[in-house]
Parts: sequence; structure tokens; C-alpha cells
Amino acid sequence: MDLCSSLLSSRLSSSLIKPQLLTSSLITNSIIPNCTSKKCKSRHVLKASAGPFSYQKFIHFAIDETKRRTLLVPSPLQEKYSSMTAMDGTTELQLLSFQAPKMRLLRSLSIENEAIQILDFAVFSRPEFDVPIFCANFFTTATMNIIVLDLNPLHNVIDQRHYKEKYFKRLIPLGLRYSELFPWGGKLTSESLKFFSPIVIWTKFPPSQDRYECLYSAFKEYYKAWLELIAQAPEEIDASYIKCNREAQHKYLTWRAEKDPGHGILKRLIGERHAQDLVRDFLFNGLDELGSKGFLDYFPEYRCEDGSVNEKRSILGKSFENRPWDARGEFIGDDIKI
Repeated sequence: MDLCSSLLSSRLSSSLIKPQLLTSSLITNSIIPNCTSKKCKSRHVLKASAGPFSYQKFIHFAIDETKRRTLLVPSPLQEKYSSMTAMDGTTELQLLSFQAPKMRLLRSLSIENEAIQILDFAVFSRPEFDVPIFCANFFTTATMNIIVLDLNPLHNVIDQRHYKEKYFKRLIPLGLRYSELFPWGGKLTSESLKFFSPIVIWTKFPPSQDRYECLYSAFKEYYKAWLELIAQAPEEIDASYIKCNREAQHKYLTWRAEKDPGHGILKRLIGERHAQDLVRDFLFNGLDELGSKGFLDYFPEYRCEDGSVNEKRSILGKSFENRPWDARGEFIGDDIKI
């Protein structure tokens, strides 16, 4: 166990978020009417176009809900990143960025045209807080939706039980309900799994208005849960813990900036140079401010003989076909077939 892990373990054991502070709305069994069964009914199947899907209401909800709870102001990034036009001359990339007293960056990228609908929405806390990172990555085409919705843990919940207990114990029922509605989406590499929580929604499904509404319900509940967590989080004053949080967030950003599967789409839309700029300075802003380590410093197993970064998604070659957490949120990945 490294120094940061030891420090966090000792601190977390005495600073668990009190369960009664989490509102009952997060653990109730109520869901919107169309989402009460294990499978969302698919009565309204959409036509073969991505057009009817729009993630704008997801963004509007998140911003409005955040403004209700804290002072949200535009980020300095908004001056440079507001909208971009793709090389096809028609597809628009819409970008929003904000900050708040406890939030280093709330940012959103949305892309919508006749063929695809994309939402990449995330919120990062300031290093003085160790709350998870809110993450929503949605990709929709005429035939398929690929979805990741999670409160990405700042610290590894597989190795650091105290951190999992602090932030996820009371959210397990919420995750269970939506895991029934949205089955596990297939293989997920062991390297990527370190950045996900026991309540992650990783799923795929064909276009369906009912499923879309279920996803909107999940997004709202997960985001409200995250807002409650950050509202309760006390500000850290110990420099050693702040340093650990800063490095953990920098490690996360470094992984995502290098291995995020959405980069290929951005390159096709706006070209490699603009895509790299968008990824590094906007989507995963903080790479230059929060730390100086490179990808291979954090993940040396990806080093090639010539010193470059291996482009493979997984070096271990281990992936999880089924959900690697049980109904109690316990990691069972070492015991299930991969």
C-alpha cells in the first residue's frame, strides 16, 4: 500500500458520511412509470435515425439542478470552447463549462446530427474534496446506444474499502435498480474497471423511447446523488490529503486522455490536431495544472520497447463479460468467468 492509500485509509475510517444525511429519494424503489419492470417496455421503437434522441434535456437538467444548490459560474474555458463545426460543415459540437466553490470543472460536450447523438458530461471536484467524479458518456446511432453512467471513484474502491463505504454503501440500492433495467454491456477491461464504481451503468441497447426515458431517470437520480455527496463533503485542510486527491484526479485524467474510446470519433469530425486540443484542454482539463506525471509514470506496463505508449486498451488481456460486483456491492471479479 502506497503513502496516499495509507493516509486515506486512516482518514476515511473516521470520516464516513453519515447515512441519515442521504435523502430517502436515493434509496426508494420509485421509478418513472415506464421503468418499473426489469425490462423497459419497448412499445415505441424509434425509426432508423438518431435524430429523435436528444441529450440536451440531460444537460439542462444538470445545470439547472446545480444552480439550485450552489453558485455556478462560467469557467474561463467557456471563452475558448463554446462551439465547433466539424469538417463536414454541418455537424456542430456544443461545449459548456462552469465552476463552483466545490467544483473545479463542470463541462459538457454534445454532438447531434442525423447519424449520431453524443453526450460527454463530467464534473470534477476541487482537490480539497475527495468525492467521486460524475461521468456520463452516451453514444447513440440509428441502431444502438452505448452508455456509461457512473460516479467514478477518485480512489480505487476495489483496494480501498473505506472509500467505497464512505461514498457508495448507501447508493448500492440505487445502482441495483438500474442494473436490472440496463444489463451489463459486455467485456470491460480490468485496467478500465479500476476507474468505475459498484453502481456503474455500462450497457448497450437498441433505440427505444422508453429506454431513453429510463436513461433520463437514471441520469437525474445519479446526478442528484452526486450533488448530495459533494454538498456534504467537508473541505480538506491537510496538505498531504489534498496532494493525494490531486494526484488521484490527475491519474484519472491521464488515463482518460490517453485511452478514452471516443477520441477516434473526434478525430474524424474535427481532425487530429483539434481533437487532441479538445481532449487535453477541455474534456480532461487539469492535465497540466494538477500534476506533472505522464501516462507511463502511472501505467508503466504500457511502455513499448521504443519508449512509446502501447495503443492496446488492455495489457493484461483480462476483461469482464459479466458485472463484477454482487448485490451488496462487493467485488467478485476474481471469482467470475472472464
